Amino acid sequence: MEKYSKTANLMLCALFAALTAVCSFISIPLPFTPVPVNLATLAVFLAGGLLGYKYGTISQLVYIVLGAAGVPVFHNFTGGVGILAGPTGGYIIGYAAAAFLAGAVIHLAKKKDSFLTLAGAMLVGLASCYLLGTIWFMVSSGSGLFVSLAACVIPFLPGDGLKIVAACLLIKKLRPVLARSFVLK
Repeated sequence: MEKYSKTANLMLCALFAALTAVCSFISIPLPFTPVPVNLATLAVFLAGGLLGYKYGTISQLVYIVLGAAGVPVFHNFTGGVGILAGPTGGYIIGYAAAAFLAGAVIHLAKKKDSFLTLAGAMLVGLASCYLLGTIWFMVSSGSGLFVSLAACVIPFLPGDGLKIVAACLLIKKLRPVLARSFVLK
């Protein structure tokens, strides 16, 4: 991936933090779990895939810090440390891990633009998000592993698979545009 200027990197981090917030607002509550269906992981995958592991992670940390400070960027226009301490907090923290790992896998891959590379990188990122989120859900709710997986992972797999496909297609289209628009001449 080509190097962006520092100003462009800061702008892109802010843009992807905002994109994650917008995608978090689009949420559908489910009656059997406190974890809503939303599009935030799509923004996380795009951040890792387009900005790389360093700036993709920074964009998600900006999102998390804004939310922790009380800015209503989390699902259903919520914010505050209480959300991070609640049952969905581990998944939100997992966004930074997912962006980092997706970006790192793509960075280390020989065929960075291959659909399989991108999808594999996002699966690794998603797995880290699920791992952190499920562990925190178990701790905060006192639920066992099976109950936590049934409430917070299994119902979300089909939608997350669709988000991975969408992110792969978008990355393949957007990466050349970003490279033309933000590379120092």
